[in-house]
Amino acid sequence: MSAPPRLLRPGSWTETQRLATVLRTETAGGLLLIGAAIIGLLWANSPWSAGYDRLRELQIGPASLHLDLSLGTWAADGLLAIFFFVVGLELKREFVAGDLRDPARAALPIAAAVGGMVAPALIFVAINARNSDALSGWAIPTATDIAFALAVLAVLGSQLPAALRTFLLTLAVVDDLLAVTVIAVFYTDDLHLGYLAAAAIPLAVFTLAARRAPTVWLLLPAALLTWGLVHASGVHATVAGVLLGLSVPVLAGHATGAGGEHGPAQRFEHRIRPLSAGIAVPVFAFFAAGVHLGGVTAFTAALTDPVVLGIIAGLVLGKAAGITLTTYLVARFTRSRLDDDLAWIDVLAIGLLAGIGFTVSLLIAGLAYDDPLVADHARVGVFLATAIAVLLAAILLTIRNRAHRAIRDAHERDDDHDGIPDVHQRP
Repeated sequence: MSAPPRLLRPGSWTETQRLATVLRTETAGGLLLIGAAIIGLLWANSPWSAGYDRLRELQIGPASLHLDLSLGTWAADGLLAIFFFVVGLELKREFVAGDLRDPARAALPIAAAVGGMVAPALIFVAINARNSDALSGWAIPTATDIAFALAVLAVLGSQLPAALRTFLLTLAVVDDLLAVTVIAVFYTDDLHLGYLAAAAIPLAVFTLAARRAPTVWLLLPAALLTWGLVHASGVHATVAGVLLGLSVPVLAGHATGAGGEHGPAQRFEHRIRPLSAGIAVPVFAFFAAGVHLGGVTAFTAALTDPVVLGIIAGLVLGKAAGITLTTYLVARFTRSRLDDDLAWIDVLAIGLLAGIGFTVSLLIAGLAYDDPLVADHARVGVFLATAIAVLLAAILLTIRNRAHRAIRDAHERDDDHDGIPDVHQRP
């Protein structure tokens, strides 16, 4: 009988190398994100908080185009569009030229991303069922922060198999695409179809230019006009970022089997990802993290808010349970098993890391609630859930890191004793 198919097995050498580059950039960006968020939170709760508020509310932009927005809004609507542009690029590359063009490999991260969004949403709704006004925040605990989670994994899980990092990165990218879809569908209050239809024109120009003449002088105006029209339509402007990213071709000259190497998507990603990870996301985190905690009494009151409890339970418990259970069900229904180097506790650790829902969760918290107090409570819930998820993941990752290091050392001793080189290493 043939061996059962393996889940989370190592990818191809080309794909592994490409993802290693992505992971290094996102990890560095995650550290910048954490630092920027801490600075914003401390400044907002310092004696100089008025200066922080003035900076965040400073309005710039042409009023004639209805773009006289505050810096905080520019960070959420403008800079995060760059982040979602990279998400669109990454997702298209994965499914056109990456290992996930194989439906059998793509099924698991897609299913895990869906399970990791449904379970937190159900938990949030169950906790806030008696308060209809609070239910608008159901999507807050459904998001995963790629950069933050990968930074934690890089620091605490250096010995874990590369397939786990790839799994986390891929499901988080799919998660982000689903999140921006949720934002477009459920958090669009005043839709102007005329502007949305008009956005198709510069988007088409951008698509053709990316295929035929990828010069910045043509691409940038088309991208900005697409963003502006989507923003004017009432749909959140980050949707424009995803659409633009998905419109970039992956394969150079429509070649096949090239893995997308040196194609437009790779060139765009190489240039834009550092801008996204190093500037766009940290600046957004700096402005989004500036929640006024209001002292011990106000903070304690926030802890009793069902919105806060729903976010914490959703991100910490829902993400871990949804991802782990979905992965287990995929294994059962496909009669697969985990790769030999992995155990189910490793999948649980990745599920806990996915509970770090910082960037997109903060974005949705600002969209879900008009009441500033409730929005601030929601952000407090995101902070606390992230801290708890990091703590629990750190404990589990440290334990598994030691176990995988021991396994690797044992393999090396066996290879030295047998005189047989390690087949997992590549010259």
